[in-house]
Amino acid sequence: MNAFEERRKRLAASLGPRGVALALFEDTEGRRDPSIRYLTGHPMDALLFIAADGRSVLVPWDVNMAAAMASVQRTIAYTDFARSPYKAVAGVLAELGVPAGAVVDLPSVTPYPMYIRYVEENPDYDFLCSEEGAQDHAVGMRAVKDAAEIAIYREVSAITDRVMDRIEAGVKRGELKTELDVGLFIERALREEGCERTGFDTIAAGPSRSFGIHAFPSYGASDFGVKGMSILDFGLVYKGYTSDVTMTFVRGEPSARQKEMISLVKKAYAEAEALCGPGVKSRDLALRVDAIFAEKGYVMPHGLGHGIGLEAHEMPPVRSREDNTWVLAPGHMITVEPGLYDPAEGGVRLENDILITENGYEVLTHSRIVYL
Repeated sequence: MNAFEERRKRLAASLGPRGVALALFEDTEGRRDPSIRYLTGHPMDALLFIAADGRSVLVPWDVNMAAAMASVQRTIAYTDFARSPYKAVAGVLAELGVPAGAVVDLPSVTPYPMYIRYVEENPDYDFLCSEEGAQDHAVGMRAVKDAAEIAIYREVSAITDRVMDRIEAGVKRGELKTELDVGLFIERALREEGCERTGFDTIAAGPSRSFGIHAFPSYGASDFGVKGMSILDFGLVYKGYTSDVTMTFVRGEPSARQKEMISLVKKAYAEAEALCGPGVKSRDLALRVDAIFAEKGYVMPHGLGHGIGLEAHEMPPVRSREDNTWVLAPGHMITVEPGLYDPAEGGVRLENDILITENGYEVLTHSRIVYL
């Protein structure tokens, strides 16, 4: 049994206790769901059906791509259902012999008009659409990386480290002079390394724009790595999974306030990293960082971190909000990214990707604050 089969088996086992006979996953424009890739390996644009008895049917837009990349029991082209999700549901119900009166679980993001149409076109079945459905169960499964995912993360982390080394060298040599230089260098380098794309819009913010949490636009023609503090936040996608790191570049003698900001971010990062481990409330990491900043009169305007995976932001959250009840567990892949920002002085942030292990944690990427 490969990793995809094992994941589908676990997902299917969650359906019966809820009285669900068939679960639908949908990845389409406007309603992207990387859980289909998690469960089959197919990269995008498809419907996936998983029955409570473990059988599965993939309905891809591109059957050639599915044949090359997907691992699933049965594949039926979307065109066989006139490219209609409603006909696809009816066809798969018949294909699998699901009896009348059975419950079909729809994605929680299904628009209400679509829900009504599913009901109208399949009147012999009951349709369920809730925030505690199969789609959300898959999100919870994805929070804990299995051995196959961890192996990919070791690869993408090594690639990310190499790209960071090349960027640092390029900035120091004066070859990467602008935000645009850095952003386009990453686009080329990731493809040279066999990656698919960036995990999100690269944020390359020179000293004139590093005061923002997420500079807008994410990068432009402004100078990068010149006097002051420049922030670079990027992620690389390899075999579907994204890294997420942030470097800060400091040129010249920092002002007193900049020195304090840098020192506090380093301290916050080190203490948050040291707190990582199984059984630790992720909120406690964020509360400690908030306290470190508050002691000197600073407030961090964003969460301390988040889970990463097939999406740049996954479970578990690493934030101080009262509704965060997540407890770190082996297999969680999180970021720790303390940052401080000032309209006049600019910003500083440091971020790495951390794997929670049985006995503690492992830092997979090696970002840093670079002094030029």
